[in-house]
Amino acid sequence: MQKIKVFIDGSVGTTGLRIYDRLSVRQDIELIKLPEESRKDLASRVEAVKASDVTFLCLPDAASKEICEVVGDCDTKILDTSTAHRTNPAWVYGFPELSKDFRSKLLASNRIAVPGCHASGFCSIVAPLVANGIISPDYPVAATSITGYSGGGKKMIAEYDDNSRPDEFNAPRQYGITQKHKHLPEMKAICCLDYEPCFSPIVSDFYSGMTVTVPLFGRMLKKSMSLAEIHKFFEEHYKGQKLVKVLPFGYDGMIGSNHMSGKDSMELIITGNDERILIASCFDNLGKGASGAAVQCFNLITNSDETTGLEL
Repeated sequence: MQKIKVFIDGSVGTTGLRIYDRLSVRQDIELIKLPEESRKDLASRVEAVKASDVTFLCLPDAASKEICEVVGDCDTKILDTSTAHRTNPAWVYGFPELSKDFRSKLLASNRIAVPGCHASGFCSIVAPLVANGIISPDYPVAATSITGYSGGGKKMIAEYDDNSRPDEFNAPRQYGITQKHKHLPEMKAICCLDYEPCFSPIVSDFYSGMTVTVPLFGRMLKKSMSLAEIHKFFEEHYKGQKLVKVLPFGYDGMIGSNHMSGKDSMELIITGNDERILIASCFDNLGKGASGAAVQCFNLITNSDETTGLEL
């Protein structure tokens, strides 16, 4: 069996390390590794990209753009986990469950932008609603997202793991309050919204997990639908998907934002009432919100089983 040659550019970061851990145990993959002294050398990295069948970019935005410009239109399939290309029309957004069109484009592409963590939950809810005419593109969408602190990368992980951290780290902390969060452009673009949503991200004192919640007012829906009908819509939309599931109708318990920690799948909860509907998307910010989504896309474009190496 000919092995798939894979290069991970930025394999020492949180996402890169998790991708490396997932792929290093697979027998169908040959990982291309650079010596430590060449890890930041652009020429060496470009050579590794071109020698690979698939490259993962786990880099800051500027570095991702730089290496993509240098390698140009090479045949290597590139999966970028940064924000750099998520709204670039030349790249495919790596969320195959959003529609058959998203999946078919992903399968045919060699340039894939892996979705952001907050954006994954948001798009799982809002994109199908807009695409199917349930809410209009100019709907005043609002969303709240609660995430574990691992979403902030190595620096934030170190801050939370520090025994001398400030007391405020013991409570949920809202951020992005100027409404300039880096995921907002992809939220708007992928969901075909006329305006960016009003977005309230919150980081809390647990390692990983995420819940993104979008409220809807029944009176403002473009199509008149009850809570039960909204639930049925999402059930049908995600029917047969291996990584996205809709919980049964009638859920009225608490939602723990860390209950999907360690998993690569996603659960949607549709609750509330006919007048005020709440839709929550629950997943691991490091799983379906990062490395799990990247590996899922890798599996699809290499004709592997979609769930290989993933924890459902």
